[in-house]
Amino acid sequence: MSPPRRLIAHLDMDAFYASCELLRYPELRGRPVVIGGGRRHQPETLPDGSRRYARLGDYAGRGVITTATYEARALGIHSAMGLMKAAARAPDAVLLPTDFELYRRCSRAFKAAVAELAPVIEDRGIDEIYIDLTQVPGAQDPVGHDPLGGVRALAREIKNNVQRTTGLSCSIGVTPNKLLSKIASELDKPDGLTVLTMDDLPTRIWPLPVRRVNGIGPKAGAKLAALGVNTIGELSRCEPLWLIERFGRSYGAWLHAAAWGRDDRPVVTESEPVSISRETTFEHDLHAVRDKARLSTLFTDLCVRVAEDLHRKGYTGRTVGIKLRYEDFKTVTRDLTLPQPTADAAEIRHAAGLCLKRVDLRRRLRLLGVRVANLQRADAPLAPSVKRGARPSRALVPQPASVLATGHGGLPPMAAERDLFEEFDPPAPGGARASIGGVAGR
Repeated sequence: MSPPRRLIAHLDMDAFYASCELLRYPELRGRPVVIGGGRRHQPETLPDGSRRYARLGDYAGRGVITTATYEARALGIHSAMGLMKAAARAPDAVLLPTDFELYRRCSRAFKAAVAELAPVIEDRGIDEIYIDLTQVPGAQDPVGHDPLGGVRALAREIKNNVQRTTGLSCSIGVTPNKLLSKIASELDKPDGLTVLTMDDLPTRIWPLPVRRVNGIGPKAGAKLAALGVNTIGELSRCEPLWLIERFGRSYGAWLHAAAWGRDDRPVVTESEPVSISRETTFEHDLHAVRDKARLSTLFTDLCVRVAEDLHRKGYTGRTVGIKLRYEDFKTVTRDLTLPQPTADAAEIRHAAGLCLKRVDLRRRLRLLGVRVANLQRADAPLAPSVKRGARPSRALVPQPASVLATGHGGLPPMAAERDLFEEFDPPAPGGARASIGGVAGR
């Protein structure tokens, strides 16, 4: 008896953040709406109960768009576009602040709705999942003259259950594997349902640009274009050896397989995160000295939020890192590995502060981020020589001058770290950056 055919679905929520906001502000349906503002762009409730919304054309700052409604996209607006640039294209669009707590609630709700019908789910982020429908009862059954009628009906039922539970629409692609399903879910957005077999490659997949393949990024796409390869069909006609010679053995072979829709990756129901991070982009560039009070507050808040994320997800981590983006868009990172894993906000704040001492703070900043990596489960046993709750060795983790001078004493740990940014007087031009405990930064 032959094994059942693989039926893998990719579900992608439609304009997810914007759609969540439309649930809260239904009067905005049909209007161009952009998500990406700050707290000051919160809608104002008027005495008559109506709302006054921020206008995109009135925006001034350095923020970027998180997402936009389809009406805004029709005006040339898209995710990651600068808000000022978007304002020039659609000045009358509504601007709303991001509300990630709302988006996380809606994310949990739609995933639970899917799990009621198909429990084998791979979580790929806040607004997308893979679903293995192969063994779901009825998925393999034909309906009338449609051999894929069973899985088509199941996918439609999943869409309907998500709509009933959350009020949100989604698009689903069903194919024999994850690679093709990711492409298929985009073909009929919004509120789409696309079911494809390998026989559909020539008509539905090969005419598409190569960048539609998840895994072909801007650089590979540009290199393929320079070689005269623009569509997936053109890529499929390239000899494997030709691709390997130009892209390397592994990636070249993968490009050929991807163009022919070959992908045997399983749907992974459990996976461990590589790192947990938080970052913020400033609406106006900030300077480490002139804006030190604000930066110090933002820096502490990022560390606290990372610590809260670690506790909520049940992880600790040994490597603490920072990410800075300067006004010229150059990005630098620095990491510090601790003797023992932590999820303590003060320890993360302290280690991240040490990382800051190894970057150039004479230039203005547009982004600041904090991450914890090298994760392990919080209930994992500690090394025998370290007691639970013990702080990292002071000999292994060097201290900022203010902490060495005062100690933690009777101060709460976070208070002792409160002025880390204030310590960072810019180094003299041409001077060497501090070396932290022999730990190399990236």
